[in-house]
Amino acid sequence: MIRCLVFLPLFAAPALAAPPEPNLGPVKEQHQLIPMRDGKHLSAYLYFPPGNGPWPVVFEQRYASLTGAGTRKAAAKLAEAGYVVAMVNYRGTHKSEGQWVGYRALAWGELRDGYDTCEWLAKQPWSTGKIGTFGSSQGGFAQNFLAVTRPPSLVCQYMVDTGLSLFQEGYRIGGVTRPERFKSMEAICREPSDNQKLMAEWFQHPDYDDYWKDEDCSLHFDRMNVPCFTIGSWYDFMNQGSIASFQGRQHHGGPASRGTQQLLIGPWLHGRLNKGNKVGEMVYPENAIWPEYEHMVKWFDHYLKGKPNGVEKEPAVRYYVMGAVGEAHAPGNVWRTATDWPPFPPRETPLFLRAEGKLTPEQPTATEGGTSYTSDPLHPMQIPGRGFPGARDARPFEKQTDVRTFTTAPLTAPVEWTGRVRAEVYLASTARDTDLLVRVSDVYPDGRSILLVDYPLRARYREGFDQQVLMTPGQPHKLAFDVGWVSQIFNTGHRIRVTVASTGAPLYESNPQTGGPQTIEPPAHPVKAVNTIHHNAKFASRIIAPVAPPAR
Repeated sequence: MIRCLVFLPLFAAPALAAPPEPNLGPVKEQHQLIPMRDGKHLSAYLYFPPGNGPWPVVFEQRYASLTGAGTRKAAAKLAEAGYVVAMVNYRGTHKSEGQWVGYRALAWGELRDGYDTCEWLAKQPWSTGKIGTFGSSQGGFAQNFLAVTRPPSLVCQYMVDTGLSLFQEGYRIGGVTRPERFKSMEAICREPSDNQKLMAEWFQHPDYDDYWKDEDCSLHFDRMNVPCFTIGSWYDFMNQGSIASFQGRQHHGGPASRGTQQLLIGPWLHGRLNKGNKVGEMVYPENAIWPEYEHMVKWFDHYLKGKPNGVEKEPAVRYYVMGAVGEAHAPGNVWRTATDWPPFPPRETPLFLRAEGKLTPEQPTATEGGTSYTSDPLHPMQIPGRGFPGARDARPFEKQTDVRTFTTAPLTAPVEWTGRVRAEVYLASTARDTDLLVRVSDVYPDGRSILLVDYPLRARYREGFDQQVLMTPGQPHKLAFDVGWVSQIFNTGHRIRVTVASTGAPLYESNPQTGGPQTIEPPAHPVKAVNTIHHNAKFASRIIAPVAPPAR
Protein backbone atom coordinates (compact mmCIF):
# COMPACT_ATOMS: atom_id res chain seq x y z
CA MET A 1 0.00 0.00 0.00
CA ILE A 2 2.85 2.37 0.78
CA ARG A 3 4.38 1.68 -2.61
CA CYS A 4 1.13 2.54 -4.35
CA LEU A 5 0.86 5.80 -2.42
CA VAL A 6 4.38 6.75 -3.45
CA PHE A 7 3.89 6.14 -7.18
CA LEU A 8 0.26 7.21 -7.56
CA PRO A 9 1.03 10.92 -8.27
CA LEU A 10 3.36 9.93 -11.12
CA PHE A 11 0.75 7.92 -12.97
CA ALA A 12 -2.58 9.39 -11.89
CA ALA A 13 -2.09 13.17 -12.13
CA PRO A 14 -5.32 14.57 -13.59
CA ALA A 15 -5.17 16.26 -16.99
CA LEU A 16 -5.75 20.01 -17.04
CA ALA A 17 -9.39 20.65 -17.84
CA ALA A 18 -10.14 22.64 -20.98
CA PRO A 19 -11.76 25.99 -20.26
CA PRO A 20 -15.54 25.87 -20.62
CA GLU A 21 -17.03 27.06 -23.89
CA PRO A 22 -18.47 30.58 -23.56
CA ASN A 23 -22.22 30.99 -23.81
CA LEU A 24 -22.84 32.73 -27.15
CA GLY A 25 -26.60 32.73 -26.75
CA PRO A 26 -28.60 32.37 -29.98
CA VAL A 27 -25.64 33.34 -32.16
CA LYS A 28 -24.06 30.82 -34.51
CA GLU A 29 -20.23 30.74 -34.69
CA GLN A 30 -18.44 29.48 -37.79
CA HIS A 31 -14.78 29.28 -38.78
CA GLN A 32 -14.12 30.48 -42.31
CA LEU A 33 -11.08 30.74 -44.61
CA ILE A 34 -11.44 33.88 -46.76
CA PRO A 35 -9.59 33.84 -50.13
CA MET A 36 -7.16 36.63 -51.03
CA ARG A 37 -6.09 37.74 -54.52
CA ASP A 38 -2.83 35.75 -54.37
CA GLY A 39 -4.56 32.47 -53.48
CA LYS A 40 -3.81 32.57 -49.76
CA HIS A 41 -6.60 32.42 -47.19
CA LEU A 42 -7.17 34.41 -44.02
CA SER A 43 -8.61 32.77 -40.94
CA ALA A 44 -11.88 34.29 -39.75
CA TYR A 45 -14.59 33.51 -37.24
CA LEU A 46 -18.08 34.50 -38.33
CA TYR A 47 -20.96 35.17 -35.96
CA PHE A 48 -24.50 34.98 -37.35
CA PRO A 49 -27.55 36.45 -35.61
CA PRO A 50 -30.70 34.36 -35.28
CA GLY A 51 -33.00 34.49 -38.29
CA ASN A 52 -32.57 34.14 -42.02
CA GLY A 53 -30.93 37.39 -43.08
CA PRO A 54 -29.48 38.85 -45.15
CA TRP A 55 -27.69 41.18 -42.74
CA PRO A 56 -25.14 43.97 -42.91
CA VAL A 57 -21.64 42.81 -42.01
CA VAL A 58 -19.11 44.38 -39.65
CA PHE A 59 -15.58 43.10 -39.32
CA GLU A 60 -12.38 43.58 -37.36
CA GLN A 61 -8.83 42.73 -38.47
CA ARG A 62 -6.21 41.90 -35.88
CA TYR A 63 -3.06 39.88 -35.31
CA ALA A 64 -4.06 38.95 -31.75
CA SER A 65 -5.85 35.68 -31.07
CA LEU A 66 -9.53 35.43 -31.92
CA THR A 67 -10.31 32.40 -29.76
CA GLY A 68 -10.40 33.92 -26.28
CA ALA A 69 -13.72 33.76 -24.47
CA GLY A 70 -13.93 37.55 -24.12
CA THR A 71 -13.38 38.13 -27.84
CA ARG A 72 -15.97 35.54 -28.81
CA LYS A 73 -18.60 36.81 -26.39
CA ALA A 74 -18.12 40.42 -27.51
CA ALA A 75 -18.49 39.39 -31.16
CA ALA A 76 -21.62 37.39 -30.37
CA LYS A 77 -23.14 40.31 -28.48
CA LEU A 78 -22.62 42.57 -31.50
CA ALA A 79 -24.13 39.92 -33.77
CA GLU A 80 -27.28 39.87 -31.64
CA ALA A 81 -27.83 43.49 -32.70
CA GLY A 82 -28.53 42.19 -36.21
CA TYR A 83 -25.13 41.97 -37.87
CA VAL A 84 -22.90 39.26 -39.22
CA VAL A 85 -19.65 39.83 -37.33
CA ALA A 86 -16.37 38.70 -38.87
CA MET A 87 -13.21 38.54 -36.79
CA VAL A 88 -10.23 38.18 -39.14
CA ASN A 89 -6.57 37.42 -38.41
CA TYR A 90 -3.78 39.13 -40.34
CA ARG A 91 -1.86 37.19 -42.95
CA GLY A 92 0.69 34.80 -41.45
CA THR A 93 -0.78 34.84 -37.93
CA HIS A 94 -2.50 31.98 -36.12
CA LYS A 95 -4.50 30.02 -38.76
CA SER A 96 -4.14 32.59 -41.55
CA GLU A 97 -2.00 31.54 -44.50
CA GLY A 98 0.82 33.47 -46.09
CA GLN A 99 3.87 35.27 -44.75
CA TRP A 100 3.64 37.61 -41.78
CA VAL A 101 4.64 41.08 -43.03
CA GLY A 102 3.04 43.18 -40.32
CA TYR A 103 0.54 45.68 -41.72
CA ARG A 104 2.00 45.75 -45.21
CA ALA A 105 -0.42 43.22 -46.67
CA LEU A 106 -3.29 45.47 -45.58
CA ALA A 107 -2.01 48.51 -47.43
CA TRP A 108 -2.23 49.81 -50.99
CA GLY A 109 0.40 47.59 -52.62
CA GLU A 110 0.17 44.30 -54.49
CA LEU A 111 -1.64 42.66 -51.57
CA ARG A 112 -4.77 44.32 -50.26
CA ASP A 113 -6.02 41.89 -47.66
CA GLY A 114 -8.45 44.33 -46.05
CA TYR A 115 -9.97 45.24 -49.41
CA ASP A 116 -10.34 41.60 -50.42
CA THR A 117 -11.90 40.68 -47.07
CA CYS A 118 -14.39 43.52 -47.33
CA GLU A 119 -15.50 42.63 -50.84
CA TRP A 120 -15.70 38.90 -50.13
CA LEU A 121 -18.01 39.59 -47.17
CA ALA A 122 -20.16 41.87 -49.32
CA LYS A 123 -20.74 39.16 -51.94
CA GLN A 124 -21.96 36.40 -49.62
CA PRO A 125 -25.64 35.38 -49.83
CA TRP A 126 -26.18 36.24 -46.14
CA SER A 127 -24.83 39.77 -46.65
CA THR A 128 -26.74 42.90 -47.67
CA GLY A 129 -23.55 44.14 -49.31
CA LYS A 130 -23.14 46.95 -46.79
CA ILE A 131 -19.96 46.64 -44.73
CA GLY A 132 -18.70 48.43 -41.62
CA THR A 133 -15.53 47.98 -39.62
CA PHE A 134 -14.54 48.33 -35.98
CA GLY A 135 -11.55 47.75 -33.71
CA SER A 136 -8.95 49.44 -31.54
CA SER A 137 -5.17 49.83 -31.68
CA GLN A 138 -4.11 47.18 -34.24
CA GLY A 139 -7.75 47.11 -35.35
CA GLY A 140 -7.65 50.89 -35.72
CA PHE A 141 -4.51 50.88 -37.84
CA ALA A 142 -6.13 48.22 -40.03
CA GLN A 143 -9.18 50.44 -40.60
CA ASN A 144 -7.08 53.37 -41.73
CA PHE A 145 -5.21 51.13 -44.18
CA LEU A 146 -8.56 49.80 -45.44
CA ALA A 147 -10.02 53.27 -45.93
CA VAL A 148 -7.11 54.26 -48.19
CA THR A 149 -7.81 51.29 -50.52
CA ARG A 150 -11.47 52.42 -50.91
CA PRO A 151 -13.36 49.13 -51.27
CA PRO A 152 -16.74 49.96 -52.86
CA SER A 153 -18.72 48.06 -50.23
CA LEU A 154 -17.22 49.87 -47.23
CA VAL A 155 -19.88 52.18 -45.77
CA CYS A 156 -18.61 53.31 -42.35
CA GLN A 157 -16.01 52.73 -39.63
CA TYR A 158 -15.74 52.88 -35.82
CA MET A 159 -12.16 53.29 -34.58
CA VAL A 160 -10.79 53.32 -31.04
CA ASP A 161 -7.26 54.46 -30.06
CA THR A 162 -5.94 54.27 -33.57
CA GLY A 163 -2.76 55.08 -35.47
CA LEU A 164 -1.59 56.22 -38.87
CA SER A 165 2.20 55.79 -39.12
CA LEU A 166 4.02 52.65 -38.02
CA PHE A 167 7.28 54.60 -37.90
CA GLN A 168 5.83 57.04 -35.36
CA GLU A 169 3.16 55.13 -33.46
CA GLY A 170 4.12 51.49 -33.68
CA TYR A 171 7.51 50.02 -34.34
CA ARG A 172 9.10 53.25 -33.11
CA ILE A 173 8.12 56.09 -30.80
CA GLY A 174 9.87 59.43 -31.29
CA GLY A 175 12.63 57.62 -33.19
CA VAL A 176 13.21 55.26 -30.23
CA THR A 177 13.53 51.69 -31.52
CA ARG A 178 11.67 48.87 -29.77
CA PRO A 179 13.29 45.54 -30.75
CA GLU A 180 12.53 43.70 -27.50
CA ARG A 181 8.87 44.68 -27.72
CA PHE A 182 8.51 43.37 -31.25
CA LYS A 183 10.53 40.19 -30.83
CA SER A 184 7.49 39.01 -28.90
CA MET A 185 5.46 39.08 -32.13
CA GLU A 186 7.00 35.72 -33.00
CA ALA A 187 4.39 34.20 -30.71
CA ILE A 188 1.51 35.12 -33.04
CA CYS A 189 3.22 34.01 -36.27
CA ARG A 190 2.67 30.69 -37.99
CA GLU A 191 6.37 30.89 -38.84
CA PRO A 192 8.38 32.76 -36.15
CA SER A 193 11.18 33.32 -38.67
CA ASP A 194 8.82 35.63 -40.59
CA ASN A 195 8.98 38.08 -37.70
CA GLN A 196 12.76 37.87 -37.56
CA LYS A 197 12.97 38.67 -41.28
CA LEU A 198 10.57 41.57 -40.89
CA MET A 199 12.53 43.10 -38.02
CA ALA A 200 15.75 42.80 -40.02
CA GLU A 201 14.00 44.66 -42.83
CA TRP A 202 12.96 47.48 -40.47
CA PHE A 203 16.52 48.01 -39.31
CA GLN A 204 17.72 48.26 -42.91
CA HIS A 205 15.62 51.45 -42.99
CA PRO A 206 16.64 53.42 -39.90
CA ASP A 207 15.18 56.72 -41.16
CA TYR A 208 11.76 57.78 -42.39
CA ASP A 209 12.17 56.94 -46.08
CA ASP A 210 9.99 55.55 -48.88
CA TYR A 211 9.85 52.21 -47.11
CA TRP A 212 8.07 53.79 -44.15
CA LYS A 213 5.94 56.04 -46.35
CA ASP A 214 4.42 52.84 -47.72
CA GLU A 215 2.97 52.32 -44.23
CA ASP A 216 1.94 55.89 -43.49
CA CYS A 217 -1.78 56.49 -43.92
CA SER A 218 -1.40 60.20 -43.18
CA LEU A 219 -0.12 60.63 -46.75
CA HIS A 220 -3.48 59.48 -48.17
CA PHE A 221 -6.23 61.38 -46.37
CA ASP A 222 -7.67 62.42 -49.73
CA ARG A 223 -8.77 58.79 -50.19
CA MET A 224 -10.21 58.28 -46.69
CA ASN A 225 -13.77 59.48 -47.14
CA VAL A 226 -16.17 57.09 -45.39
CA PRO A 227 -18.05 58.19 -42.25
CA CYS A 228 -15.96 57.34 -39.22
CA PHE A 229 -16.41 57.67 -35.47
CA THR A 230 -13.03 57.94 -33.74
CA ILE A 231 -12.40 57.53 -30.01
CA GLY A 232 -9.21 58.83 -28.46
CA SER A 233 -7.98 58.52 -24.87
CA TRP A 234 -6.08 61.20 -22.95
CA TYR A 235 -3.94 58.59 -21.17
CA ASP A 236 -2.71 56.98 -24.39
CA PHE A 237 0.37 57.93 -26.40
CA MET A 238 -1.55 56.87 -29.54
CA ASN A 239 -4.03 59.68 -28.90
CA GLN A 240 -1.91 61.63 -31.37
CA GLY A 241 -2.95 59.11 -34.03
CA SER A 242 -6.62 59.23 -33.09
CA ILE A 243 -6.71 63.03 -33.29
CA ALA A 244 -4.62 63.21 -36.47
CA SER A 245 -6.87 60.61 -38.12
CA PHE A 246 -9.96 62.72 -37.41
CA GLN A 247 -8.26 65.95 -38.49
CA GLY A 248 -6.94 64.49 -41.73
CA ARG A 249 -10.21 62.90 -42.77
CA GLN A 250 -12.25 65.95 -41.77
CA HIS A 251 -10.13 68.47 -43.65
CA HIS A 252 -8.55 66.48 -46.48
CA GLY A 253 -10.91 63.57 -47.12
CA GLY A 254 -12.90 65.46 -49.73
CA PRO A 255 -16.54 66.55 -49.84
CA ALA A 256 -17.84 63.04 -49.09
CA SER A 257 -15.83 62.90 -45.86
CA ARG A 258 -16.39 66.40 -44.53
CA GLY A 259 -19.17 66.48 -41.97
CA THR A 260 -19.29 62.68 -41.57
CA GLN A 261 -16.37 62.46 -39.13
CA GLN A 262 -16.83 62.53 -35.36
CA LEU A 263 -14.22 62.55 -32.59
CA LEU A 264 -14.60 61.69 -28.91
CA ILE A 265 -11.73 62.04 -26.41
CA GLY A 266 -12.10 60.91 -22.81
CA PRO A 267 -10.04 60.28 -19.65
CA TRP A 268 -9.12 56.71 -20.45
CA LEU A 269 -6.23 54.35 -21.06
CA HIS A 270 -5.41 52.62 -24.34
CA GLY A 271 -7.81 49.85 -25.28
CA ARG A 272 -11.30 48.87 -26.30
CA LEU A 273 -14.43 48.40 -24.19
CA ASN A 274 -12.56 50.00 -21.26
CA LYS A 275 -13.98 53.51 -21.38
CA GLY A 276 -15.23 53.67 -17.80
CA ASN A 277 -14.62 56.10 -14.95
CA LYS A 278 -12.04 54.03 -13.03
CA VAL A 279 -8.76 54.75 -14.78
CA GLY A 280 -5.38 53.77 -13.34
CA GLU A 281 -5.42 55.13 -9.79
CA MET A 282 -8.09 57.71 -10.59
CA VAL A 283 -11.85 57.51 -10.11
CA TYR A 284 -13.62 60.10 -12.22
CA PRO A 285 -17.29 61.03 -11.92
CA GLU A 286 -19.67 58.63 -13.60
CA ASN A 287 -20.13 61.08 -16.45
CA ALA A 288 -16.74 59.86 -17.74
CA ILE A 289 -18.27 56.51 -18.71
CA TRP A 290 -18.75 56.11 -22.46
CA PRO A 291 -21.24 53.43 -23.63
CA GLU A 292 -18.98 52.19 -26.41
CA TYR A 293 -20.94 49.11 -27.43
CA GLU A 294 -24.32 50.85 -27.43
CA HIS A 295 -23.03 53.83 -29.39
CA MET A 296 -21.24 51.63 -31.92
CA VAL A 297 -24.49 49.79 -32.60
CA LYS A 298 -26.25 53.15 -33.00
CA TRP A 299 -23.58 54.27 -35.50
CA PHE A 300 -23.88 51.06 -37.51
CA ASP A 301 -27.69 51.07 -37.32
CA HIS A 302 -27.79 54.47 -39.01
CA TYR A 303 -25.18 53.92 -41.72
CA LEU A 304 -25.71 50.22 -42.45
CA LYS A 305 -29.46 49.86 -41.79
CA GLY A 306 -30.65 53.38 -42.54
CA LYS A 307 -32.24 53.97 -39.14
CA PRO A 308 -33.06 57.66 -38.55
CA ASN A 309 -31.62 57.72 -35.02
CA GLY A 310 -29.87 61.10 -35.38
CA VAL A 311 -26.34 59.85 -34.69
CA GLU A 312 -25.03 61.68 -37.73
CA LYS A 313 -26.25 64.99 -36.26
CA GLU A 314 -24.30 64.67 -33.02
CA PRO A 315 -21.39 67.11 -32.40
CA ALA A 316 -18.32 66.67 -34.56
CA VAL A 317 -16.09 66.80 -31.46
CA ARG A 318 -16.78 65.85 -27.87
CA TYR A 319 -13.95 66.04 -25.36
CA TYR A 320 -13.68 65.53 -21.61
CA VAL A 321 -11.95 68.32 -19.71
CA MET A 322 -10.24 66.53 -16.85
CA GLY A 323 -9.99 68.05 -13.39
CA ALA A 324 -8.94 67.03 -9.89
CA VAL A 325 -10.73 63.98 -8.50
CA GLY A 326 -11.78 63.63 -4.89
CA GLU A 327 -11.88 67.40 -4.37
CA ALA A 328 -15.27 69.00 -3.80
CA HIS A 329 -16.19 71.70 -6.32
CA ALA A 330 -13.00 71.21 -8.33
CA PRO A 331 -13.40 72.69 -11.83
CA GLY A 332 -13.33 70.33 -14.78
CA ASN A 333 -14.48 66.74 -15.22
CA VAL A 334 -17.04 67.89 -17.76
CA TRP A 335 -17.78 67.18 -21.41
CA ARG A 336 -17.56 69.94 -24.00
CA THR A 337 -18.43 70.00 -27.69
CA ALA A 338 -16.77 71.69 -30.64
CA THR A 339 -17.00 71.79 -34.40
CA ASP A 340 -13.34 70.92 -34.90
CA TRP A 341 -10.12 70.04 -33.11
CA PRO A 342 -8.47 71.81 -31.47
CA PRO A 343 -11.60 73.59 -30.22
CA PHE A 344 -9.96 77.02 -30.00
CA PRO A 345 -6.54 78.60 -30.53
CA PRO A 346 -4.75 78.21 -27.17
CA ARG A 347 -2.51 80.86 -25.66
CA GLU A 348 0.85 79.15 -26.06
CA THR A 349 2.50 79.92 -22.74
CA PRO A 350 6.09 78.98 -21.86
CA LEU A 351 7.05 77.54 -18.51
CA PHE A 352 10.81 77.58 -18.03
CA LEU A 353 12.92 74.90 -16.39
CA ARG A 354 14.96 76.60 -13.68
CA ALA A 355 17.63 75.85 -11.11
CA GLU A 356 16.69 73.94 -7.96
CA GLY A 357 13.94 72.07 -9.81
CA LYS A 358 11.70 75.09 -10.30
CA LEU A 359 9.25 75.61 -13.16
CA THR A 360 8.28 79.24 -13.68
CA PRO A 361 6.79 81.60 -16.29
CA GLU A 362 9.85 83.83 -15.87
CA GLN A 363 12.75 83.19 -18.22
CA PRO A 364 16.15 82.64 -16.56
CA THR A 365 18.55 85.57 -16.75
CA ALA A 366 21.75 83.94 -15.52
CA THR A 367 24.48 83.41 -18.09
CA GLU A 368 25.17 79.90 -16.78
CA GLY A 369 22.94 77.17 -15.43
CA GLY A 370 22.11 73.54 -16.03
CA THR A 371 20.94 70.33 -14.41
CA SER A 372 22.92 67.14 -15.02
CA TYR A 373 22.27 63.44 -14.58
CA THR A 374 23.70 60.15 -15.78
CA SER A 375 22.33 58.12 -18.65
CA ASP A 376 23.52 54.52 -18.42
CA PRO A 377 21.98 52.03 -20.86
CA LEU A 378 23.20 49.12 -18.72
CA HIS A 379 21.49 50.54 -15.62
CA PRO A 380 18.42 52.37 -16.92
CA MET A 381 15.77 54.05 -14.82
CA GLN A 382 12.70 51.87 -14.55
CA ILE A 383 9.22 52.33 -16.03
CA PRO A 384 7.56 48.91 -15.71
CA GLY A 385 5.34 47.41 -18.38
CA ARG A 386 4.79 48.11 -22.05
CA GLY A 387 1.88 50.57 -21.84
CA PHE A 388 1.82 54.25 -20.96
CA PRO A 389 1.36 54.38 -17.14
CA GLY A 390 -0.90 57.43 -17.12
CA ALA A 391 -3.46 58.27 -14.43
CA ARG A 392 -1.03 56.92 -11.83
CA ASP A 393 1.32 58.41 -9.27
CA ALA A 394 4.64 58.95 -11.05
CA ARG A 395 6.72 59.47 -7.91
CA PRO A 396 8.27 55.97 -8.03
CA PHE A 397 9.92 57.02 -11.31
CA GLU A 398 10.61 60.61 -10.27
CA LYS A 399 12.52 59.48 -7.17
CA GLN A 400 15.02 57.40 -9.14
CA THR A 401 18.64 58.53 -9.20
CA ASP A 402 18.92 59.83 -12.75
CA VAL A 403 15.53 61.49 -13.11
CA ARG A 404 15.04 65.24 -12.71
CA THR A 405 11.85 67.14 -11.90
CA PHE A 406 10.87 70.80 -12.32
CA THR A 407 7.77 71.94 -10.45
CA THR A 408 5.74 75.14 -10.20
CA ALA A 409 4.74 76.80 -6.95
CA PRO A 410 1.22 75.92 -5.74
CA LEU A 411 -1.33 77.50 -8.06
CA THR A 412 -3.32 80.43 -6.66
CA ALA A 413 -6.10 79.91 -9.23
CA PRO A 414 -7.15 77.08 -11.55
CA VAL A 415 -5.36 76.85 -14.91
CA GLU A 416 -6.73 75.00 -17.94
CA TRP A 417 -4.53 73.41 -20.59
CA THR A 418 -6.42 72.26 -23.68
CA GLY A 419 -4.33 71.52 -26.75
CA ARG A 420 -0.90 70.17 -27.60
CA VAL A 421 2.00 70.38 -25.14
CA ARG A 422 5.37 71.07 -26.75
CA ALA A 423 8.92 70.84 -25.41
CA GLU A 424 11.95 72.93 -26.31
CA VAL A 425 14.90 71.56 -24.37
CA TYR A 426 18.57 72.43 -24.74
CA LEU A 427 20.43 69.22 -24.06
CA ALA A 428 24.16 68.57 -23.93
CA SER A 429 25.67 65.10 -23.59
CA THR A 430 29.08 63.53 -23.31
CA ALA A 431 27.78 60.97 -25.85
CA ARG A 432 27.06 61.43 -29.54
CA ASP A 433 23.49 60.19 -29.19
CA THR A 434 21.02 59.87 -26.36
CA ASP A 435 17.28 59.94 -25.66
CA LEU A 436 15.21 62.58 -23.92
CA LEU A 437 11.98 61.68 -22.16
CA VAL A 438 9.69 64.55 -21.13
CA ARG A 439 6.66 64.06 -18.85
CA VAL A 440 3.93 66.34 -17.48
CA SER A 441 2.13 65.62 -14.20
CA ASP A 442 -0.58 67.17 -12.04
CA VAL A 443 0.81 67.30 -8.49
CA TYR A 444 -1.87 67.08 -5.82
CA PRO A 445 -1.54 68.85 -2.46
CA ASP A 446 -0.84 65.47 -0.82
CA GLY A 447 2.21 64.99 -3.09
CA ARG A 448 0.81 62.57 -5.66
CA SER A 449 2.21 63.29 -9.11
CA ILE A 450 -0.47 62.06 -11.52
CA LEU A 451 1.07 61.45 -14.92
CA LEU A 452 -0.85 63.09 -17.79
CA VAL A 453 1.36 62.73 -20.85
CA ASP A 454 4.90 61.88 -21.91
CA TYR A 455 6.96 61.35 -25.04
CA PRO A 456 10.57 60.54 -25.97
CA LEU A 457 12.86 61.82 -28.69
CA ARG A 458 16.03 60.14 -29.90
CA ALA A 459 18.50 63.00 -30.23
CA ARG A 460 19.88 61.92 -33.62
CA TYR A 461 16.43 62.72 -35.08
CA ARG A 462 16.12 66.22 -33.63
CA GLU A 463 16.36 67.75 -37.14
CA GLY A 464 13.79 65.43 -38.68
CA PHE A 465 13.09 61.71 -38.86
CA ASP A 466 14.37 61.53 -42.42
CA GLN A 467 17.97 62.16 -41.36
CA GLN A 468 20.38 61.38 -38.56
CA VAL A 469 22.48 64.17 -37.08
CA LEU A 470 24.66 63.07 -34.19
CA MET A 471 25.42 65.37 -31.27
CA THR A 472 28.69 67.15 -30.66
CA PRO A 473 29.73 66.02 -27.16
CA GLY A 474 29.50 68.82 -24.62
CA GLN A 475 27.60 71.20 -26.91
CA PRO A 476 23.96 72.17 -26.18
CA HIS A 477 21.51 71.04 -28.86
CA LYS A 478 17.88 72.11 -29.15
CA LEU A 479 15.41 69.22 -28.99
CA ALA A 480 11.97 70.52 -29.94
CA PHE A 481 9.07 68.06 -30.15
CA ASP A 482 5.41 67.48 -29.31
CA VAL A 483 4.84 65.85 -25.94
CA GLY A 484 1.15 65.19 -26.53
CA TRP A 485 -2.45 66.38 -26.31
CA VAL A 486 -4.16 67.25 -23.02
CA SER A 487 -7.31 68.83 -21.66
CA GLN A 488 -6.76 69.36 -17.95
CA ILE A 489 -7.72 71.95 -15.36
CA PHE A 490 -5.03 72.13 -12.69
CA ASN A 491 -6.86 73.09 -9.51
CA THR A 492 -5.94 75.75 -6.96
CA GLY A 493 -3.24 74.43 -4.61
CA HIS A 494 -2.00 71.93 -7.18
CA ARG A 495 1.39 72.19 -8.87
CA ILE A 496 2.45 71.42 -12.44
CA ARG A 497 5.50 69.22 -12.88
CA VAL A 498 7.80 68.53 -15.81
CA THR A 499 10.01 65.45 -15.48
CA VAL A 500 13.03 64.71 -17.67
CA ALA A 501 15.21 61.63 -18.00
CA SER A 502 17.09 59.74 -20.70
CA THR A 503 16.15 56.17 -19.78
CA GLY A 504 12.93 54.51 -18.66
CA ALA A 505 12.99 50.77 -19.36
CA PRO A 506 11.36 48.52 -20.33
CA LEU A 507 8.69 50.93 -21.62
CA TYR A 508 11.34 52.89 -23.53
CA GLU A 509 14.17 50.60 -24.62
CA SER A 510 17.55 52.12 -23.87
CA ASN A 511 19.67 53.94 -26.42
CA PRO A 512 23.21 52.40 -26.52
CA GLN A 513 24.47 56.00 -27.02
CA THR A 514 27.40 54.92 -29.19
CA GLY A 515 26.27 57.00 -32.15
CA GLY A 516 26.60 53.89 -34.33
CA PRO A 517 23.93 52.23 -36.45
CA GLN A 518 20.77 51.16 -34.64
CA THR A 519 20.63 47.39 -34.31
CA ILE A 520 18.21 44.71 -33.18
CA GLU A 521 20.62 43.34 -30.61
CA PRO A 522 22.38 45.90 -28.37
CA PRO A 523 26.06 46.50 -29.11
CA ALA A 524 28.64 44.88 -26.87
CA HIS A 525 29.91 48.16 -25.47
CA PRO A 526 27.18 50.76 -24.88
CA VAL A 527 28.26 54.21 -23.74
CA LYS A 528 27.52 55.73 -20.36
CA ALA A 529 26.93 59.49 -20.58
CA VAL A 530 26.41 62.58 -18.48
CA ASN A 531 23.53 64.62 -19.86
CA THR A 532 22.83 68.25 -18.98
CA ILE A 533 19.58 70.17 -19.35
CA HIS A 534 20.56 73.81 -19.87
CA HIS A 535 18.44 76.52 -18.25
CA ASN A 536 20.03 79.92 -18.65
CA ALA A 537 19.50 83.13 -20.59
CA LYS A 538 21.01 81.78 -23.82
CA PHE A 539 19.71 78.22 -23.60
CA ALA A 540 16.32 78.51 -21.88
CA SER A 541 14.69 75.07 -21.81
CA ARG A 542 10.94 75.27 -21.62
CA ILE A 543 7.58 73.61 -21.97
CA ILE A 544 5.03 75.36 -24.20
CA ALA A 545 1.67 75.00 -22.45
CA PRO A 546 -1.64 75.24 -24.38
CA VAL A 547 -3.37 77.54 -21.88
CA ALA A 548 -7.06 78.00 -22.63
CA PRO A 549 -8.26 81.55 -23.25
CA PRO A 550 -10.10 83.12 -20.30
CA ALA A 551 -13.48 83.35 -22.00
CA ARG A 552 -14.88 81.01 -24.63
